[in-house]
Amino acid sequence: MSHDPLSDVLRSVRLRGAVFYYVSFGDEWAAETPASPELARALMPGAEHVLAYHLILRGGGWAATDGEAPVRLVEGDIVMFPRGNSHVISSAPGMHAQEDASDWRVTTRDEPKPITVAYHRGVLRPGAPLPAEEARSVVVCGFIACDMKPFNPLIAALPRLLHLGAGGVGAWVAHLLDQAVAESRENRSGSALVLERVSEVVFVDAARRYLESLPEGATGWLGALRDRHVGRAIALLHERPAADWSVDDLGRQVGLSRSALHERFVELIGQPPMQYLTNWRIQLGAGLLRHGDAKVAAVAQEVGYESEAAFARAFKRLVGQPPAAWRRAQRAGG
Repeated sequence: MSHDPLSDVLRSVRLRGAVFYYVSFGDEWAAETPASPELARALMPGAEHVLAYHLILRGGGWAATDGEAPVRLVEGDIVMFPRGNSHVISSAPGMHAQEDASDWRVTTRDEPKPITVAYHRGVLRPGAPLPAEEARSVVVCGFIACDMKPFNPLIAALPRLLHLGAGGVGAWVAHLLDQAVAESRENRSGSALVLERVSEVVFVDAARRYLESLPEGATGWLGALRDRHVGRAIALLHERPAADWSVDDLGRQVGLSRSALHERFVELIGQPPMQYLTNWRIQLGAGLLRHGDAKVAAVAQEVGYESEAAFARAFKRLVGQPPAAWRRAQRAGG
């Protein structure tokens, strides 16, 4: 496969890592993270989706979310919640944090990162870290925002809980994150930006490692990338999105009949090839509208539409707004 659709999607959905906590735990402990909508309101207002990850710097613990068995964590492990589910990390399985009605996430949002937090004897204290020598466990908690609209097939293709073991091929990422956090705690110039970029690398590495771990026959968008025929078809659509594709043309390129390719697409990713192409064209068009000054008609032509009207209809159907109105709203919201 010459083209890389995973990189295309990762570039197009605007990964943004912005908030970090450096948490020291003592004795028995449990810390809960709310679901993506609440996190977005508290940490990254305006973000469409926020996912959390936790790096175990010292000690160990457990991670759990509804519908998944608890996972044991050891030093150097990273656990990620790509779909933005609420979850708990704790010193033992089955624990829950004490109810916390404070708005400390909001009030500390703009403080220098990472924000130090101590959790000791059931009390959560932002800005009052437990001395490192006394901490039973130390965890870095990071949060990444990304776009979900117009088209982000990656998030739904990842599991609710993604455990990245310390001994895996991505262990260097955990070490890099640890170093970035240490640098940020020393308030070195540019360290906040370094931490953001490393956070993005954490997510990219997690998505790549999960893709590589999928067995033959896996479904979903990532499973489709590994399929001999559908993966090649997706790569072609990403490589030449503005081409005048038909299912017949695409099938000939990848060695399948029209009906077989259609059936395989629907089986793996739940939509036929031409619907996937429409979604991807609109995603590309949204990026051009957001970041450039080209007229809507020019954007339409660049992503494969013969007329501005056809592009506008498809855009509004997927996004809920006409292209020009969506562009104005995006720029007004930053």
